[in-house]
Amino acid sequence: MTVRTRFAPSPTGFLHIGGARTALFAWAYARRHGGSFILRIEDTDVARSTPEAVQAILDGMQWLGLAHDEGPFYQMQRMDRYRQVIGEMLAAGSAYHCYMSKEELDALRAEQEARKEKPRYDGRWRPEPGKILPAPPTDVLPVVRFCNPKEGVVAWDDQVKGRIEFANSELDDFIIARGDGTPTYNFCVVVDDRDMAITHVIRGDDHVNNTPRQINLLQALGAAVPQYAHLSMILGDDGQKLSKRHGAVSVMQYDDEGYLPEAVLNYLARLGWSHGDEEVFSMEQFVRWFDLDHITASAAQFNTEKLNWLNAHYLKLADPQRLAGEVARRLARQQVAIADGPDLVRVVALYRDRAGNLNELADAVHPFYAAPKPTAEMCSQHLTAAALDGLDALRGRLSACDWQAPELGKVVKETAAAVGLKMPQLAIPLRVALLGLPQSPGIDAVLEVLGRERVLARLAAVLPA
Repeated sequence: MTVRTRFAPSPTGFLHIGGARTALFAWAYARRHGGSFILRIEDTDVARSTPEAVQAILDGMQWLGLAHDEGPFYQMQRMDRYRQVIGEMLAAGSAYHCYMSKEELDALRAEQEARKEKPRYDGRWRPEPGKILPAPPTDVLPVVRFCNPKEGVVAWDDQVKGRIEFANSELDDFIIARGDGTPTYNFCVVVDDRDMAITHVIRGDDHVNNTPRQINLLQALGAAVPQYAHLSMILGDDGQKLSKRHGAVSVMQYDDEGYLPEAVLNYLARLGWSHGDEEVFSMEQFVRWFDLDHITASAAQFNTEKLNWLNAHYLKLADPQRLAGEVARRLARQQVAIADGPDLVRVVALYRDRAGNLNELADAVHPFYAAPKPTAEMCSQHLTAAALDGLDALRGRLSACDWQAPELGKVVKETAAAVGLKMPQLAIPLRVALLGLPQSPGIDAVLEVLGRERVLARLAAVLPA
């Protein structure tokens, strides 16, 4: 059997973190078994689906690097296929037209609720041997209902939750096509899964109640039933259902907030799945290790602190050239010109160990590309008369020395000693003069990266004329 998994989001909103985890697990399972990963856009909710949401899903998948092998397929482009299958089911007797009006259905539900019964369709238009149906009313557009089995159970061995069973008596003859002819969600999913030969359905556990209906439909169509794995929900940091306050935001917002995709993927992989005590691993390792047996059946809890730790870890490992490209994009949004400044790759290399995310990294390197703007308090504290004398002496020495970090560090130390200052009493004012900040990486490295011309110009700007 060739493994075929699918990710089938509805484009009624962005791709959020829960959907991204589902996509990751389905993608990894296909990769692990040399199979195919299919992307399907379930866009039959015309009123709520938007092109912008479709693009947000595609952008999120691309950013995460979860490449699909087939698709994207759009359900709205498969309407003729759905109508064809509905026609076949009507002809075979596994589906039928139901002319029950909305008023009749509402009255039935009210009666059932009054008797404290579960509201369900009573099968009044279901054709059965010896049953005489009334003449179809002319003022009602019929829906199409599925002849769900009346007896027995529908069961499956869920790859996450274990054995799950539903009594068929609890499942009514659900609608597979509305009065206007448009097919319903459960029907479209079944036709798609059959036509696309899906072998493993990995999805959120909010779909558990749909599964028995879909299995019965598949069996009525003579199709193979895939294996199901229903993933438990993700809770927020506070243990409550994930909301926009803690993670239920667009995947692309993580890009906006400065996260690296490999950090998000690594974090998502550990969100409900484990491989021993491994916390940090590449996607190649994840694919080699991934299985469905080690997915926990209990809810996973989002931990922003751990995600931030992972992101800082991956920043330290990332290629400075790649980070420079990400930082340049962020600086451009702030209208910070970098063309006439020092080499951004070298500046980024100085700061990547100090930043937790790309936005912090962009903020950290910003002073290298703009005139220093120390606060008045900073100037009064650090740019004292003694410090300015030291900076003036340093400027003279820097104008002719070898411009390499070891030599520059030596010059700063010798100058401090010559003017009677301790090293911090000169190095901190030097940082304030060069960057407008009292802290930075090693002052010798800062000097080297800034370059002689910029250093001398910035020193001249703070020294008395």
